[in-house]
Amino acid sequence: MPDDQIFATLRRARRIWAIASIHGEAPRVEAIHRQIESRIQPGDRVVYLGNILGRGAKVRETVDAILDFRRRLLARPGTFACDVAYLRGSQEEMWQKLLQLQMAPNPAEVLKWMLDQGVGPTLEAYGGDPRQALDYARHGAVAITRWTNALRAAIHAAPGHGALFAALRRAAFTVPDVDEATILLVNAGIAASRPLSAQTDSFWWGVAGFSKIAEPYAGFRMVIRGFDPEHRGVLATAFTTGIDAGCGFGGPLVAACFDRGGEILELLEA
Repeated sequence: MPDDQIFATLRRARRIWAIASIHGEAPRVEAIHRQIESRIQPGDRVVYLGNILGRGAKVRETVDAILDFRRRLLARPGTFACDVAYLRGSQEEMWQKLLQLQMAPNPAEVLKWMLDQGVGPTLEAYGGDPRQALDYARHGAVAITRWTNALRAAIHAAPGHGALFAALRRAAFTVPDVDEATILLVNAGIAASRPLSAQTDSFWWGVAGFSKIAEPYAGFRMVIRGFDPEHRGVLATAFTTGIDAGCGFGGPLVAACFDRGGEILELLEA
């Protein structure tokens, strides 16, 4: 698969607006959008750091708000589609796996685990019922396939939703001009011992040891993440920065504006 279908490359980025895990909290992301819109400048890029879906009660409204904000940004002179990037988080990964549930060796057990991890509100947003879903999961591949096909149809019936899910990338990084520092943006973490091409699901499940990274990873000046299982807010070390304050878990949504070296220029909260 070409790199541009795996990673979002942020070329000639002047500044990067990074938005932490939203978890279906539409009013909060709408408030963040308003704040960014009043501050955004030519050359800025916007990156959603995954976990757009799940947990909160307004998943569809959250996706609609993101699509609407993208349209408003693209209406600005000199803005291009590649200036806005969406990363895959654990919620988006679970949602994709749920849509392939008929392929799981133990679908009922897998579905129950996903529901425990917060995928239920996303399921309900597209017309699914978690209790009914468990019944389908116990009735074999044919029944599950009919059910997942109905969910897919509901996604494609919502304008732009399928396209957004197809546009999810594993990570984003800046592409430097000569001798500039570069930054890497991820959902939850990295496996520091692996190269970028071998991270696979470490980007959304590899949370352990992130803030203990003691040297630049793969030549990146800074690695920035949008989900922290402890929701500690803005937490910066010499080589890493986390910006998750617990949106979807009772905390606010955080967005940060970074310069090309990974330094925080401005913090927003809603």
